[in-house]
Amino acid sequence: MPAGVFFASVAAALLSAAGCYYYAWRWEPPLPAWRFTPLPRPFVYRQDVGRAINESFAGLTMFRGNATRTFYGTGPAPANPRILWRYPAGRPMCSHSMIGRQNPLWCGSGWTGQPVVVERDNGVEVIVGTYDRSIHFLDGATGRERRPPFVTGDIIKGSVTLDPDGYPLLYSGSRDNFFHVIALDRRRPTELWRLSAADAPRPMWNDDWDGNAVVREDYLFEGGENGWFYIVKLNRSRDPNGQVQVAPEVVARIPSFDDSLLAATRDREVSIEGSPALYGWRAYFANSAGAVWGVDLTNLRTDPASVRPVFRYWTGDDTDASIVVDEEGMLYVTSELQRFNRRAAAAGQLQKLDPRRPDNPRVWGLQLPAGGGERLGGAWATPALFGPMLFVTTNSGRLLGVDRASGAIRWERRLPPHAWSSPVVVDSTLIVADCQGTIHAYDVRRPTVQPPVLWELTIPRGPCIESTPAVWNGRLYVGARDGYFYAIGDR
Repeated sequence: MPAGVFFASVAAALLSAAGCYYYAWRWEPPLPAWRFTPLPRPFVYRQDVGRAINESFAGLTMFRGNATRTFYGTGPAPANPRILWRYPAGRPMCSHSMIGRQNPLWCGSGWTGQPVVVERDNGVEVIVGTYDRSIHFLDGATGRERRPPFVTGDIIKGSVTLDPDGYPLLYSGSRDNFFHVIALDRRRPTELWRLSAADAPRPMWNDDWDGNAVVREDYLFEGGENGWFYIVKLNRSRDPNGQVQVAPEVVARIPSFDDSLLAATRDREVSIEGSPALYGWRAYFANSAGAVWGVDLTNLRTDPASVRPVFRYWTGDDTDASIVVDEEGMLYVTSELQRFNRRAAAAGQLQKLDPRRPDNPRVWGLQLPAGGGERLGGAWATPALFGPMLFVTTNSGRLLGVDRASGAIRWERRLPPHAWSSPVVVDSTLIVADCQGTIHAYDVRRPTVQPPVLWELTIPRGPCIESTPAVWNGRLYVGARDGYFYAIGDR
């Protein structure tokens, strides 16, 4: 082909392409601008796992220390412990509380009963709710009262929460049918607000408040034994005199049950006795029917009406222990074994769940049968995360070291039965209290092998310890069923 013809052909082709592009651009409808809508910030980040929820001051402010229930205190752990003080100095802390038609005497502190420990400018303050119907405020060094007790209308079974953002506020349930918000900047602890267990369109089972509340930003998350989960906008502020005030508003009220769950269990026992956990944009909780729920919090701040359940799983039996969440958002759920139904037999009483797989979330499960003379099996204690392991105590008296990835039991130690106190880990020391008054410490620097005993200390007369200890700067604080509260340490 002659050169002139070739170049003419190329030029014609280019002009044709340019013309097509021009007309395509000219007649193509304009595309809308691409928009990117970021998600709101999560309530709990991955890096929050294992860290204290409070950032502006030092302390253990709630049951298991944070919203994922994975912070247990700070070391060093005691090395050669003894009882440093006992509170009260005189008569034990006891009162009567009805169970059905019976009115037994309750003494000391029980499940879950973990104290709050906070560093003040003038020393350490220890705050604990007990079976004498009161919240006590004690000096961590001496055991003396720092403030007058706050008295409720019935015993306090759960753990109190200190405001993690520095407001002088305390949050506590009670068997008096109310959840209390208490100001600590008055001469005496003063109730500012209370939430009634009757505040639900269909209250179920009971009217106690045993769960430990999570306070995140300005929201309080709590479940009641009436079977309902609450989200409360606290609206915290200070008045012109500088005193703290609240104007709470219940912005979400979610049932932990539906007709299908009631039909499956054939009873109305759907109380929420465990403490809620938060991770990412979700809140998780479980009830006494074994229903595990995940609630979407993505648009809570702007549209509370959008809060709704997006995850549901049935363990088959009473799930009172608190859900634990790891760095990947996996859930570790321990249940009791008291209904002995087919679902509980198939699923197990210690399970790992992946909520990203809502149709098949079960990763693994372990059976925790009855034993040790106990008629019921399973676990009331909340597991502790440590490295690749999960530590859990069972009602039959087993202390288990479980591989988080596979669910394999790597090691086991025996404890007396009725082991309801939740294990804690500080400075590679695993601390577990039992129901014969002994506190055990194990070296878990090699957590996958059976840990050696570091020390054991038995409280005189061997009272049952159902409460979870708090470990803080070389001291351990815990209540027992003998009516007393103890500080244990090296000095």
